[in-house]
Amino acid sequence: MIELKNQVAFQIRAEAEKTYPYECCGFVFGLAQEDKREISAVLPSRNSREQTRRSRRYSIEPEDFLAAEVEASRLGLELLGIFHSHPDHPAEPSEYDLKTALPFYSYLIVSVENAAAKNLTSWLLTSDRRSFLQEKVIEE
Repeated sequence: MIELKNQVAFQIRAEAEKTYPYECCGFVFGLAQEDKREISAVLPSRNSREQTRRSRRYSIEPEDFLAAEVEASRLGLELLGIFHSHPDHPAEPSEYDLKTALPFYSYLIVSVENAAAKNLTSWLLTSDRRSFLQEKVIEE
C-alpha cells in the first residue's frame, strides 16, 4: 500500500501537466514499513530521452539517481521509487517500463489526457521480474 501525501500527488500531477505531451519523470521519497510506503516528498528529474521519443519514453541519467540519493539523505527519508506520466495512455506499466524497472522501487504512473492529469497508480516489480503488482494508493 502507498500512502501519498496530498501535496505530493498534486506535485506529480502538476509536473505531468507541465511536461505534456511528453513524459515527465522524477523520484519519490518517504518511509517504508512492512506493509506500506508513506511517500512525503518528490524530486522532479529531467527526461533525458531524445526529443522525438519523449512522448512515449523517459530516461533518467545516473547522475540524477545520485542527486536523488543525496536528497533522500538530506531529507532523512528513503528513495522509494520513481514517478512518470503516460501522455494520452492509461496509468499502467508498458513493456518498456517492465524491461527498465528496478527491484524494490514503487513506480507511480499518472495518466494525462489532453494536458489534464487523471488517474495515478503505483506498481511494484515482482521478484521474478516478469510483471508488476499494482499497489493500492491512498491519497491523504
